[in-house]
Amino acid sequence: MMSSLASALQHDQLINALKHYQEIFWYPPEIKECEHGLNGVGLRRADIEDAELRLTRFAPYLAKVFTELEASHGRIESEMVSIPNMQKHACATLNLPTTGQWWLKKDSHLPISGSIKARGGIYEVLAHAEKLALEAGLLQPDDDYTIFDSAPFRQFFAQHQIAVGSTGNLGLSIGIMSAKLGFRVSVHMSADARQWKKDKLRSLGVNVVEYASDYGVAVEQGRKAAENDPLCFFIDDENSKTLFLGYAVAGLRLKQQLNDHQIKVDAAHPLFVYLPCGVGGGPGGVSFGLKHAFGEHVHCIFAEPTHSPCMLLGVYTGLHDQISVQDIGLDNHTAADGLAVGRASGFVGRAMQDLIDAYVTVSDAQLFQFIQLLNQTENIQLEPSAIAGLLGIGHVLQNQDYQRVQQLSDSQLKNATHLIWATGGGMVPSDEMAKYLSMHS
Repeated sequence: MMSSLASALQHDQLINALKHYQEIFWYPPEIKECEHGLNGVGLRRADIEDAELRLTRFAPYLAKVFTELEASHGRIESEMVSIPNMQKHACATLNLPTTGQWWLKKDSHLPISGSIKARGGIYEVLAHAEKLALEAGLLQPDDDYTIFDSAPFRQFFAQHQIAVGSTGNLGLSIGIMSAKLGFRVSVHMSADARQWKKDKLRSLGVNVVEYASDYGVAVEQGRKAAENDPLCFFIDDENSKTLFLGYAVAGLRLKQQLNDHQIKVDAAHPLFVYLPCGVGGGPGGVSFGLKHAFGEHVHCIFAEPTHSPCMLLGVYTGLHDQISVQDIGLDNHTAADGLAVGRASGFVGRAMQDLIDAYVTVSDAQLFQFIQLLNQTENIQLEPSAIAGLLGIGHVLQNQDYQRVQQLSDSQLKNATHLIWATGGGMVPSDEMAKYLSMHS
């Protein structure tokens, strides 16, 4: 960073709190008009609806090649479940009022790859495959997409390569889907990635390239490698609007799920959604869909580890991807491997900064406490990063200045729905999960 900027940040109270790995809650001092925020993204509701239609076209193929999707007819979706026991015990532990209703959105158990990345990652691979097949004349727009499960298609895709940089879950989603279609795949994985994820990818014939450095280096090296191969498509987690739209579909779909549970979302019944944030594509895309579905009545809160608060840092300073957590002295080392990102997506930060309510940071010790409590009270197992959003509920319920800025009354908070977006854990091996559930810090 420039020395003058570094000097200015050195005396900033919030930056100093971040530098000391403190758990904090930060929100812009005033709310922005929702429609204005949506107009600044550069994408429209029609783009999300187009993504939904593409997933619908591919549904018969997905149901054919993935047995776990037979029952849903190829629809990749997760359930939302009420967690009253977790609410009761967490409120007692955190000394919170037991107001509103707590729910869990189980993207942690999405089919195929067991994390939220099954949305954006799989969608982008399918979009690329469709584009290539149409351009090659292998596919017509009104074809039955089960023809993707055929020798001519696999032979065609074998000429092409897909590459991605990942801390783990995105690589898993892209690797599984790309290999199933017949693509050659290279996943560039950071030091934070779990060994079992690397082993799973290699068992599918995926080329896993390991780095001793963090996520940013893995992405940069993956991008460089792809530039040398004209038949290689690099999926850019930092800047991809296609990934973003794959996630956004979830936001629109949630409306029907809430209706099915007879949950109102309106001025008197606000919806608070707590989303773990790494580079930002997943929570940013979901929030974009949520804002189109519910407008000003949904409040989106991003949660990050105290060691890796890259989105908060980028939005707070206005520097977005021009600043990293290492620039202020943080180590970017966290048990929440899916959130171990030092530099946020500039695209997501700039596009979504007027649509996100607040940012919360959470310690690893708190993450382990939460996943253990969820396991004990609801018999649901998540990886540490997946539960990061829970701490945000306490701030929303107790921070009176935040409530004032958002113009939230006691009656609104009493009628609120709090949805924790669980992002990963469904594919964690049992021995790994046992280690998570026995950790103390």
